[in-house]
Amino acid sequence: MKCPFCSAQETQVIDSRVSEEGDVVRRRRRCTVCHKRFTTYEGAELRMPTIVKSNGQREDFSRGKLETSFHRALHKRLVETAKVEEAIERIEQAVLNEAKREHSSRKIGEMVMEELKKLDQVGYVRFASVYRSFSDVEEFKDAIREVTKQ
Repeated sequence: MKCPFCSAQETQVIDSRVSEEGDVVRRRRRCTVCHKRFTTYEGAELRMPTIVKSNGQREDFSRGKLETSFHRALHKRLVETAKVEEAIERIEQAVLNEAKREHSSRKIGEMVMEELKKLDQVGYVRFASVYRSFSDVEEFKDAIREVTKQ
């Protein structure tokens, strides 16, 4: 680790501690040249897969897009924020667990619909109507039947 004060290449680790959550290591270091101390933090860097859209375009996975989808579907619905965050975490974890470099946007959309189905029936129908591009009332009826089957 390079010293941030004098740019020397040699530093010593004086102390290491794991965070309470267990996902970050805090290291106290001392430069062997200028003897100044500094702290570094070490954590795992996970590479999320690329999402392949229906038109063939590729883009990086975006948690922000997931959050936007949930918030639009659940607008003015009484669903706890913590529950929405848990649903988004489950989707992210499922995507990571598959260990693929690419996922189709269709598959991500289906995962969102499954989570919405568990959270809120109205939110599910809202999302499904946009996601599946409903063109008539019958498609709404089918989505309502699907969500009330549970």
